[in-house]
Amino acid sequence: MIILQASNVARRFNGVTFFDNISMQVQNKGRVGLVGRNGAGKSTLLKMLIGETTPDEGEVSMKKGVRLAYLAQNSGLDSDLSVYNEMLTAFADVIALEERMRQMETQMATMTDYESDAYQELLTAYDQAQHDFNEKNGYGYDATIRSVLHGFGFDETFYDQKIAALSGGQRTRLAIAKQLLETPDLLILDEPTNHLDMQTLAWLEQYLKNYQGALLIVSHDRYFLDRVVTEIYDMHSGQLDHYKGNYSDFMEQKAAKVLQEQKAYDKQQAEIAKLEDFVKRNIVRASTTKRAQSRRKQLARMDRIEAPKNESGVAHIQFVADEDSGNEVLRVNDVKLGYDMTHVLAENVNVAVDKQHAVALVGPNGIGKSTFIKTILGKLPLLAGQIKIGANVTVGYYDQEQQTLDNKKSVIDTIWDEHPKMPEKDVRSILGSFMFSGESVEKLVAALSGGERARLLLTKLALEHANFLILDE
Repeated sequence: MIILQASNVARRFNGVTFFDNISMQVQNKGRVGLVGRNGAGKSTLLKMLIGETTPDEGEVSMKKGVRLAYLAQNSGLDSDLSVYNEMLTAFADVIALEERMRQMETQMATMTDYESDAYQELLTAYDQAQHDFNEKNGYGYDATIRSVLHGFGFDETFYDQKIAALSGGQRTRLAIAKQLLETPDLLILDEPTNHLDMQTLAWLEQYLKNYQGALLIVSHDRYFLDRVVTEIYDMHSGQLDHYKGNYSDFMEQKAAKVLQEQKAYDKQQAEIAKLEDFVKRNIVRASTTKRAQSRRKQLARMDRIEAPKNESGVAHIQFVADEDSGNEVLRVNDVKLGYDMTHVLAENVNVAVDKQHAVALVGPNGIGKSTFIKTILGKLPLLAGQIKIGANVTVGYYDQEQQTLDNKKSVIDTIWDEHPKMPEKDVRSILGSFMFSGESVEKLVAALSGGERARLLLTKLALEHANFLILDE
């Protein structure tokens, strides 16, 4: 049964067609992955599907009564409530029904005529309420909340904490948790794995496998898609192709499809070249001109096959330092980490980074990785210990929350304003190496996808010519 459908939809910006004639379906309990390169239009399509925008052509329809939930990319939960109380709001109707049952119990306790119509009507209503309460997981919602919060790395120490005081990554995880607790008929997730550690990701994969509703997931995590989805829609070159199977199956099928298209294109090009050569050699000869004219008409009537478009291009990223650092790049000795002495995350931290070292910092969400980095950068106070940056070390920092980008600027102005003496052709060249070309350099930062914003930040970072890179997610 189809619960959501897009039929021949189109989107245009300033007279330029972004995509058109796109169709897709989501079946009841379907497991659908939506993939494509950054900026291909995936998030734009999702906004059409949820009704946030309307297509310029075509239509989107949804089965009546379907409950839909949508989590946008990197969108955190915004609430003044505590963690547990916010999760409780997902069961507001169940809690209201529970209160109604308590009221009916109190009312029945005050009635003495058990044979009266009023008592029998109240008893029937109470029986129905009990049935509905049980169907809505009324006797188990507390356990469900605790299980989901635990899966996302929130133990009981977080329950009374205000959501507004949590990090961006924590609020994003809570947003996913609340969507799961609301158990919609169709759950649409745009890059849900961005702020998940490996343990939480494994838990989410298992949870989604057993999810009773339908799923539509946008993700660049092929392993996550392999484990969760059973069909793929591939958005590329302004069109949408459908494949059965998980991501690995899709890659095999797409490679075979592209190979077949290339063979058909090459075959037709060889035929066209042969016909054109015949026309060229014979059109002026009286004895063969009729045959040449026939071949020319054949060429004119031919349905030309377009060359397969290759959107598998990659960014050509180079980080070149203006000068070498000393051998000792970073020394962290007996450091205490936290926002203040009442919120200590780690003690006795020791790290040594030397020239040409590549160091990975791993650990569960909330353990203090970003806090450690911000302490090194001086963005948070050093509670104890010593941090020493080596001689001639220049630090380049990638911020996972992307706070250094100005949404009101265009892509090209983001770079040019920081390097005003750089010739325009050089600015466009460096942007091109990070896959910003043509009109895309004029796009506002606010209109960029998450992946495009990441590439723009990396462009800025490459132009700093730092010799010590700190990359947070």
